[in-house]
Amino acid sequence: MSFLKVLMRNLVSGPSTDPFPFGDTFTPEALRGRVSFDATRCTTCRACEQVCAGDAIRFDNVPEGKRFLLWHDTCTFCGLCAFYCPQGALTMTTDWHLAHAQSDKYLMVEDGLIPSAECADCGSKYVAVAPTAKLFPRYDASPEEIESLRKFCPRCRRKQAAALVAAATAKKIA
Repeated sequence: MSFLKVLMRNLVSGPSTDPFPFGDTFTPEALRGRVSFDATRCTTCRACEQVCAGDAIRFDNVPEGKRFLLWHDTCTFCGLCAFYCPQGALTMTTDWHLAHAQSDKYLMVEDGLIPSAECADCGSKYVAVAPTAKLFPRYDASPEEIESLRKFCPRCRRKQAAALVAAATAKKIA
C-alpha cells in the first residue's frame, strides 16, 4: 500500500489513541489499582504489613485503638495484602487514577481506625476485633456465642471460650 493511501485512510478514520486524561478510557476488569480498607472487617492480624512488598502498610497504636495506614505512593499494587488478608478487609479496586502533584504526595494515603473497647470482665482496654468464626476454630460456636465473646479482652476471652468448650463437652458426655 502506498504511503498516500495509508495517510488518507488514517485521516478519514480519526485518531486511534485513548482520550485519557481528557476523557474516559478502557480499564481492564482484573486491573489491580488503589487498595481499599474496611476497618470493620480488620482483626489486626497484621499479615498485610508482613507481606507488603513496598513496605507501604503500617499499624500505629493510638489512644483510640490501632490506626491503619497504607501509603499509595510506595504501594507496588502487587495485591499480596488483599490476598493474604483473612477477613477481606483489604481489597484491590480498579481505580488507577493516582496521578498527583508532588505537593499532594502525603494525601495519597488509605487511613482507618480499628477502635479500642473496654473488657466486660476486667475493664482493660483492648482492640475490638471484627466478628469472625476464625477467632474460635476449635469448637462449634453459634454466631451469638461468638458475638458475646467479642466483648472480652483476649485473656478473658480465652477463659470464657474455655468455659463454653467445657460446657459443650459436658453436654455431649451426659
